[in-house]
Amino acid sequence: MTLVDIAGIAHEPDGTPAGAVVLTHGAGGSRESALLKKICDEWARRGWLAVRYNLPYRRRRPKGPPSGSAAKDQAGVVEAIAVVRTMADGPIVAGGHSYGGRMTSMVIAEEASKVDALTLFSYPLHPPGKPDRLRTEHLPQITVPTVFTHGTADPFGSIEELQAAAALIPAPTEIVEVTGGRHDLGSKTLDVAALAVDAALRLLS
Repeated sequence: MTLVDIAGIAHEPDGTPAGAVVLTHGAGGSRESALLKKICDEWARRGWLAVRYNLPYRRRRPKGPPSGSAAKDQAGVVEAIAVVRTMADGPIVAGGHSYGGRMTSMVIAEEASKVDALTLFSYPLHPPGKPDRLRTEHLPQITVPTVFTHGTADPFGSIEELQAAAALIPAPTEIVEVTGGRHDLGSKTLDVAALAVDAALRLLS
């Protein structure tokens, strides 16, 4: 299994990496997401190897949402972490945007030893307008430090709902609030990537 097999792109730091980060995309996106590019660039600037990759459903077709592919996508997360582990020594941080972050968190709930921390962007707590359909069942099984980077205007969950969800995790957590940010975490005033990386490095230390 190689970077090609996971449709991954590496952002390499100057010198020997301090560790490695492996990130994937949301349901409608791909590794070409502007958010993933910015985050991976920021990690590389901090001396880490950062890889953004496509989940299996996206490798099969260039557009459209996942459909009944959660098990295969979670297997893809496991493969990506294994590939990146061969590329750098040091800690491994895994995560992703929305659906990709959720799939990664479900893997780590089952196998915490695979990574040293999670970084989740716009975690989809529930479908928009359906706060009763929470996607939090696995969170109490996560035992690694976890950063949530979340917009205050995200229809997939409010900051208050996210705070309650983060409290289910029996490990250190931090919430990076993006004021006015929606699900894409766009912001004209905040450096979202830098804030997210700062938080992850704090939890790792």
